[in-house]
Amino acid sequence: MKSLLALLSTAAVVSAHGWVDNATIGGQLYQFYQPYQDQYQGEWAPKRISRKVITSGPVQNVSSIDLQCGGISNEGTIGSAPAPLHAPAQAGSTVNLKWTYWPDSHMGPLLTYMARCPDAGCNQWLPGQEPVFFKIHHEGRHTTDKTYPNDIWADTPLMYYNNGGYNYTIPSCLKAGYYLVRHEIIALHSAWAVGEAQFYPSCHQLQVTGSGTVVPTSLVSIPGVYKSDDPGIFVNVWNAGGYTIPGPAVFQCPSS
Repeated sequence: MKSLLALLSTAAVVSAHGWVDNATIGGQLYQFYQPYQDQYQGEWAPKRISRKVITSGPVQNVSSIDLQCGGISNEGTIGSAPAPLHAPAQAGSTVNLKWTYWPDSHMGPLLTYMARCPDAGCNQWLPGQEPVFFKIHHEGRHTTDKTYPNDIWADTPLMYYNNGGYNYTIPSCLKAGYYLVRHEIIALHSAWAVGEAQFYPSCHQLQVTGSGTVVPTSLVSIPGVYKSDDPGIFVNVWNAGGYTIPGPAVFQCPSS
């Protein structure tokens, strides 16, 4: 039986799309939630800074709570759940996220949002449908005159083994406190049809330090930030051309 379970687990990983495997924050390596291990370990599962992503499959309903941090509502797992830990991080510092190997046909943008958690922390907080998120980074299509397989997207580097991962920078002006970071790839290989874009969200929790004083006020809800027919979500990426990254503008610290 053990051999069969191991074989099935291996097959699941081989056929998987991908997830954020780990992060380097303040020089410390943090292993993220492992969907094909942690959920089967019960009380012995490692404590993580990342919220549960229990499948490598996509979210496709832009109105589902699963869009926030993961989940499989149609199978009874509605949304994700808070993680028990936070990673300390300095405002203005850069965080590196390492995805598992990403399929070379799943081209699309990378987007990262943050949300300020209650003063007690993120580990008992769910945003629900409230507008609490602000975008801190996005990256889309780098070529306008090429098509697959010579097209270059934000997620193209993740399609190579031993890649450098993805970096985002915590805004230097942010007020110290607890923050939920939501990062995603939107795979657009089937997005020529409405409702066929694939969202792969991942969330982790930070305790941000620093002398900043800014609390962003232009906020969006997730779900709610996207519509299935937005130009950057309903799009034929197999044709050459420009690309409109969905969602709000990237937050900018006030000029000093």
